[in-house]
Formats: sequence, structure tokens, C-alpha cells
Amino acid sequence: MNARVEPAPEPDGGSSTRAAMSRRRGVHAEVVEIIGHRIVSGELPEGATINVNALEEELDISLTAVREALKVLGAKGLVYARQKRGTFVQPRAHWHMLDADVIRWRFADGVDHRFLAQLDEVREIIEPAAARLAAERRTGADLERLERALSAMVAADGPEQAVSADLAFHRALLVAAQNELLEQMEIVLEVGLARRDQIVHAAGHIDDAIPSHSAVLEAVRDGDPVAAERAVRDLLTKARVDSRRAAASRQHGRVPRED
Repeated sequence: MNARVEPAPEPDGGSSTRAAMSRRRGVHAEVVEIIGHRIVSGELPEGATINVNALEEELDISLTAVREALKVLGAKGLVYARQKRGTFVQPRAHWHMLDADVIRWRFADGVDHRFLAQLDEVREIIEPAAARLAAERRTGADLERLERALSAMVAADGPEQAVSADLAFHRALLVAAQNELLEQMEIVLEVGLARRDQIVHAAGHIDDAIPSHSAVLEAVRDGDPVAAERAVRDLLTKARVDSRRAAASRQHGRVPRED
């Protein structure tokens, strides 16, 4: 890949200063994008040395811009620096797998089946337990949030609104469990679930999700933890089938890695 990144002109005050700053942010984001994708795709393998000078020349930007981009990627767990030795690609085990950019890069060249399978496993661990607790502890405000999310799912006009409503429902379910630590699992689920939903809706291989979500809401409203857990397990079974259909329909899906 030989992408030219145009350098920003020197600021001259006022609106031109703000414009220059905006352009610099654009250059910075593009460099992060280029290097990050190369790492996650395997073009820059684990342990590889990042040739900072070569990137400076290839992308036609300053050495400072490259180093700033590498700091961002370091915060995502993708690279690490050793004094007087250089910057290297981190082993995969150190990557921040729930970072939104890392997830996006994993899907840049097709469906990452490994990610979808692991997301299914995480959801099966977290969400049935959350539903059981929600049925026991939900407040009136929790029920209102769940009902609003379900109504938004019913009224959704297009994939974007459907994805947003689905995320709101699952977020409300975690909140209704009244467990601060469990509520933080929203971070685990939301980024991955958003990507999964986008794939499923874009592929058009999805059955009506309203009945399965309605069953969860009804059980939580009734205060029936057993029924709530069962309803979520049924919902997750359906979601897993939808994911597999969507993944199978993609022409350029990646073969899951076995490591």
C-alpha cells in the first residue's frame, strides 16, 4: 500500500489555524488507520519491527506524525517500544480486542468468523445471568427503558435504527440486573454486538427479532427469573443462527484461524 498523506500547512491564525489543526487530525487518523490495518490483517506480523523512517517516506509525512500514530496504536495494545531498539508489533494476546478500531480492522477484509464465535460464547455466559437478576431486581425505570427499546425495534426504519434499538435493549437488560460490575459488561458486548448486528442486517438474513425480545421483556416484567433466563437463551440461539447465515452469505469471508 502506498498512500500519500498530505501535510498540513503552517497555521496563520484565526480560522486558518483551526482548519490546519483539523487537517492535522485527519492526517493523524489516516496514519493510525493504515498502520493499524496492516497489523491486524497480518501484513505486519507479531514481533515485526515498525520501520518508522520507511513509513515517513512512504506516507510523505513527518517523523513526529508517525510517532504520534504509534502512540495511539500502543494504547490499543498493537505495538510497543523499546528504548534504543525500536517499535515492534505486539503479540496478539496483548491487543485490546474490544477496541472499536481493532474490531473494525478485523472485519476490513471480510467476516471474522472467529470473532463472531467468541462473541456468541461471551454472550451466553453474561446475558442469561443478567436476565435472571433483572427479573428479580428490575425497577419501574428499568422496565420503561426495556419497553422503549422494544418499541424502537418495532418502529425501526432500516438497519441503522434496528441496530441502535437492539443495542439499547441489551444495554437496558444489563442495567436492570442492578449490579455495577455486570453493568460494565456493556463495554464487552456493545462494540462487538454492534458489528455483529451490522453484518446480519446488511446481509438481509435475519428473522423477526421482535418476538424473542418481547419474551425476554415479558419474563422480566413478570419477575420470573427462570423464564427470563430461558427467553434469553432462546434469543441467543436465534442470534447465533442469524450470524451464521449472514456470514455464509458473504462472498469474501475469512476462514477462522485455529491458533
